[in-house]
Amino acid sequence: MSLLKRIDSFRYAFKGLVELFTRQINARIHLAAAVVAVGAGFYFHISPLEWVAITGCIAAVIALEAINTALEYLTDLVSPDYHPLAGKVKDVAAAAVLVAAAGSVIIGLIIFVPKF
Repeated sequence: MSLLKRIDSFRYAFKGLVELFTRQINARIHLAAAVVAVGAGFYFHISPLEWVAITGCIAAVIALEAINTALEYLTDLVSPDYHPLAGKVKDVAAAAVLVAAAGSVIIGLIIFVPKF
């Protein structure tokens, strides 16, 4: 693959991030939570291993939110009329984000509560 095609692939990925954060309120909520977590990490001088956990949580939640959004768009494209399976696709994708977010909250509590 040529260098220009590689550069284009990054451009499309950044375009996707802009789409995600400008059109999806939940993505903005997750981003705000990430900013708070990073700020708290600096404030409390968390350890390198704790940074790994926080970074992994942030990446997982935002990546899953992006996948969820992509699946919602695709489902709306292929099933513009209501179909029970289309609803299940959206529900299960949203559940994946919920599980990651809940796990991230638990990890955040494990890291930050003892610092209070």
